[in-house]
Amino acid sequence: MKRLSFLVALITDDNDFQVEQARAAESTAQRLGVDVEIIYAGNDSINQSQQLLNVIQGDAAKRPNAIIFEPVSGTALPHVGRAAAAAEIAWVVLNRQADYLAELRRTSRAPVFCVSSDHLEVGRIQGRQLAALVPQGGAALFIQGPSDTAAAVQRRIGMQETMPRNIKLIAMKGQWTQESAFNAVCSWLRLSTSDKLPIDAVVAQNDAMALGARKALQELSNAAVRDKVMSLPFLGCDGLVNTGKKQVANGSLAATVVIPPNTILAVEMAFKALQEGAARPAELVLTQPVSFPQINELSAKRSENKAALIT
Repeated sequence: MKRLSFLVALITDDNDFQVEQARAAESTAQRLGVDVEIIYAGNDSINQSQQLLNVIQGDAAKRPNAIIFEPVSGTALPHVGRAAAAAEIAWVVLNRQADYLAELRRTSRAPVFCVSSDHLEVGRIQGRQLAALVPQGGAALFIQGPSDTAAAVQRRIGMQETMPRNIKLIAMKGQWTQESAFNAVCSWLRLSTSDKLPIDAVVAQNDAMALGARKALQELSNAAVRDKVMSLPFLGCDGLVNTGKKQVANGSLAATVVIPPNTILAVEMAFKALQEGAARPAELVLTQPVSFPQINELSAKRSENKAALIT
């Protein structure tokens, strides 16, 4: 049987989780004997749409058997999905619960499905982490991703379900990158009101933005309060071994949320459906995040630190 080929289209190569998505796709494809090509959209939805249409409408002999992509925008490119289905290319959406997939599945001969992180649970975990680390309440800087993405919206909803009611969020937006969070926090620090509102924690919707916020506070905070600000709990998520987990280990982050790369399951499911003739995949499959460290460890560590201060 002909060797399968998959195209994996991701948002940007300037993000640790996206790079890990690519690495996981390549290693999974190699294990299964699938050819894989990785492309990035440069955080540009129009560019991403054109990239994929060029592939779908190009030489039929060079078309991949499956397109696995993480949308830049919240729409998840329904017109491109329909074009892929018409060309009998499997269409796999990452990290978005796209409404149009149900209709596309009724007419497409090729597999159509979504593999996503459970973003509501990611947010719930961050809310529990806040409760463990800031039980006294206060104010938290909150750096979220683009508001037109399901990941950002659902993570915020989940966090607000479990976070203490005595914590006020000071919200600002980033683009999933360290630089975007650095710029957002720098802009906030320039406001006259920022000096009048002490903060008790910093929460970001990924590790890169948490570190960008930390860098901004370190460089631009008033010297008199810098040490205090640097001792605050900084929370992120993604939890990669060489970034998020490493930053927790060295103390730059108090906690993160480990989110498994979606491309592992996406490549495996597409392979089984196309190569092995497995049953049609479910429309939506969620991967499960976990807190790092675990919530009870955060609570215990805070108690230990408090006792050390008293003695």
